[in-house]
Amino acid sequence: MDFLKTVTGKVVSGLVSVVVVMLGISWWRMSDEQKHWLLSGSGKIFAWLGLVLIVPWAGFFLIGWVGRFQTNLAGAALVFVFTAAEAAVLLKLFGWSMGGPAPWVFFAVGTLFAGVYNLFTCDWIAEKAE
Repeated sequence: MDFLKTVTGKVVSGLVSVVVVMLGISWWRMSDEQKHWLLSGSGKIFAWLGLVLIVPWAGFFLIGWVGRFQTNLAGAALVFVFTAAEAAVLLKLFGWSMGGPAPWVFFAVGTLFAGVYNLFTCDWIAEKAE
């Protein structure tokens, strides 16, 4: 199991590095209009981030219930539903329009962050609920 944790840690670290480089390149290539659009929406982004951080904890009892099924498919479905709902809220906050390729990269990174956070948080909560 330690082997999987180290490989997983290296893969996640590599993905995070790639994401940081993509964000940097996207910001550098972004037009002033797109930067303004993104920065003016920073309040929406922080509100959404707060939502992402709260959702798994608000679903504590739901996570415990899904954990009793003892199947990874049920847990994966719950994480997918949480992440899809959070991604839909983010799109809704920006009027279902991202306005160019760079904001779509930021949306994809945000959704990836939400998915990874949901996965690790739901897993931790499920372990504690047993």
